Amino acid sequence: MDREFLTDLFADFGPVTIRKMFSGYGISADGINFALSLRAGLFFRADEATIPDFEAEGSKPFQYSTRAKTVVVNSYWELPARLFDDSDDFVRWARAALAAAQRAKVKARPKARKAAVKKTASRPAKKITPKKPVAKKRSAKKKVS
Repeated sequence: MDREFLTDLFADFGPVTIRKMFSGYGISADGINFALSLRAGLFFRADEATIPDFEAEGSKPFQYSTRAKTVVVNSYWELPARLFDDSDDFVRWARAALAAAQRAKVKARPKARKAAVKKTASRPAKKITPKKPVAKKRSAKKKVS
């Protein structure tokens, strides 16, 4: 899928930002990524509230293979093919994906704050003392007689 196709596809949803990412594009609204367009297809953000809808449609989570294993990313699920032809339903699913991404962002915030507080609390405060100018010592001259 190219950028122009994605722009047309999301036209009824509202303004989106489409950025180059990996082997395709990341799609965001209001600064929150909620969809990925990759070679394997279009994937929407999902969570415990929306995954049952994807499962009911026969969709699968995003996955990729490394040399050692196949990694399944349960937070992004493949968009059901029928939605490409149903603009109203597509918009409903896109809004649900954005809501799932917003919920995930809210959940992630407290952890980040706690980690920052722990890092600060675990280190003792560094005492800053101003540097004083150091007077140079003069070497004593020997008298030669």
